[in-house]
Amino acid sequence: MDIKHYFVEKGQGEPIIFLHGNGENCGYFRGQMDAFAEFYHVYAIDTRGHGKTPRGVMPFTIRQFADDLLGFMDEHQIERAHLLGFSDGGNIAMVFAIRYPDRVDRLILNGANMRAEGVKRSVQIPIEIEYKIAKRLSGKNDAAKRNAEMLGLMVNDPNVSAEELAGIRAKTLVIAGTGDMIRAEHTREIAAGIPDAELKFIKGDHFIAGKCPEEFNRSVLDFLRS
Repeated sequence: MDIKHYFVEKGQGEPIIFLHGNGENCGYFRGQMDAFAEFYHVYAIDTRGHGKTPRGVMPFTIRQFADDLLGFMDEHQIERAHLLGFSDGGNIAMVFAIRYPDRVDRLILNGANMRAEGVKRSVQIPIEIEYKIAKRLSGKNDAAKRNAEMLGLMVNDPNVSAEELAGIRAKTLVIAGTGDMIRAEHTREIAAGIPDAELKFIKGDHFIAGKCPEEFNRSVLDFLRS
């Protein structure tokens, strides 16, 4: 693999891997690390080109990030793990569960989306405009190129089909905020499309793990231990 992930770990027991959102890093899960480390061996990783993990030379796509996760698990001899993904991290976890079903125990998708249309238009339209501008400028400086790549993840990815979603075998919790930037009907579509998935809404916006950690943690831990 052309990169080595930066990660933090804590606790003992069954492994659970935290996957952050677009433009963030593993520090997003500061409100989850201690709570989950009481019961699990927690790994929070920085995705390719995020935080302290280098960009490398491979494609900057959700599917590449899923393959990167496989490499991380192989490197650390993690045969099977629970996955908790937020936003783009949820999209990575979703794609990973489709591609590598034998490596996933339980799956938690927080604020994930199957396609760009799952995002509320009031949020998505400015992203698409900024992406077009950044792409036009990407040949002129590295900052614009990096910005275009980050925004491109939200415009061009993950494009998961209903057929792919139906193939997920992991026991799944789909969880989102009542005022999430992901349309509620899209979140329900994801939950309905994964066999026997559970659906949970928590009062709040897209960032319920950070802003409502106690309720979020309780909901996810109840699911994991059920």
